[in-house]
Amino acid sequence: MTERFYLYDDTEQTKTRFISFMGENQRFDLAITSTTKHYGKHLVLDMLSHRFAIIGQDDLEEPGYLEHIYKLSEEDAAELRSFLYEII
Repeated sequence: MTERFYLYDDTEQTKTRFISFMGENQRFDLAITSTTKHYGKHLVLDMLSHRFAIIGQDDLEEPGYLEHIYKLSEEDAAELRSFLYEII
């Protein structure tokens, strides 16, 4: 049996919100998980693209961040950013 070196192994109750909405050009199917980890940021999973990021208000203000993480056009990222500002 292999001995493992864990950096951490925590179990935590989380809250996950599943949201689907249609943007101008594409559909977004998101799972947004709230946790006490990650300094108050949220784990945002785009279930259609299989991409995720840990996102807070500061990340939404970072130019090009959502475009890069989720491989979105500026227009689609602006729709996602606007939506995330409302719920995060």
